[in-house]
Amino acid sequence: MIYLDNAATTRTAPGVVEAMLPYFSEYYGNAGSIYGLGSKSKRALITARETIAMTLGAQANEIYFTAGGTESDNWALKAVYESCRSKGCHIITSKIEHHAVLHSCKYLEAHGAQITYLDVDQDGLISLEQLKRAIRPDTILISIMFANNEIGTIEPMEEIGEIAREHGILFHTDAVQAYGHLPIAVDKMHIDLLSASGHKFHGPKGTGFLYVNGRTKLSALIHGGQQERGRRAGTENVPGIVGLAAAAGQAALCMEERAETESRMRDYLIERIQEKIPGAQLTGHKKMRLPGHASFCFAGIQGESALIMLDMQGICASSGSACTSGDPGPSHVLLAAGIPEETARGSLRFTLSEENTVEELDVVVEALAGIVEKLQRRI
Repeated sequence: MIYLDNAATTRTAPGVVEAMLPYFSEYYGNAGSIYGLGSKSKRALITARETIAMTLGAQANEIYFTAGGTESDNWALKAVYESCRSKGCHIITSKIEHHAVLHSCKYLEAHGAQITYLDVDQDGLISLEQLKRAIRPDTILISIMFANNEIGTIEPMEEIGEIAREHGILFHTDAVQAYGHLPIAVDKMHIDLLSASGHKFHGPKGTGFLYVNGRTKLSALIHGGQQERGRRAGTENVPGIVGLAAAAGQAALCMEERAETESRMRDYLIERIQEKIPGAQLTGHKKMRLPGHASFCFAGIQGESALIMLDMQGICASSGSACTSGDPGPSHVLLAAGIPEETARGSLRFTLSEENTVEELDVVVEALAGIVEKLQRRI
């Protein structure tokens, strides 16, 4: 098998699994208990919170553990709206956000919020000038993703943060695709809230966190207990949180070296596909993109058909977000970037990890070229 769908999920690293195992059967106490066994779990949570905070340049008490990026996005948007209703009801986001943000915005619109959805250019970048023009006296939140999951484009975080800070507006970023892969400094980038998900950087599924600047008031997500300082009740997933922190620490330690390797292989894959397959259209920004992310549109084919044929040859890829698989419509991200609907239906995404090899990529290119040619002959 050749796995090129790391934006959908990553293999849990062996060291992460090893770190988690004792908390299933040896240190299994409830972190809320006062006896020694429970204290071991509580200490593990404290250490995990400190580890993750360190990777962001944040404080440990600014990290809240969640079940993943979708929960973190929902919590950030809905809690800010609830907490800031007295100041205003206007939120700014973009048309290419993950559905965890877009659907939360639709929910809030039904409850009185007013949402501005920013356009993007052909590379998937928002316009900073349009962002400035969209700000109103009642704007309470700007939510722009750090890097897009479908086309890999990295947004200008520091500039967006500066605009938000100048106007006294909270800034949230969905960093699910970026955290663990790109350096993030929340203070320098003026980020007030940040969402991340463990399984995107070799951690366990069902784990994530929401960073909340200590100056930001946030209403509770789940009521019923004092876990997560009273804001997310429920017994903590100690093994998962330990794994999340282990993956975060390892990602931070190896980030620069891994990014160089993935970027080199990404560029090799892009070059080979464009040489081998006439008309292959790279989507997303050519330079400001995630290290292991290569996405294309191929005219005259259906992306899903190509994926099935790739799978038959042992190659795992995707046609967009794993969260929208089964949706027959074209990608909202590609349409927002100005790609025609028919072309957008022929999208494929290849997302690498440091475990992939050049030899694997050569196999993929040869297989893909034959598949695209076969599908295009059918029209």
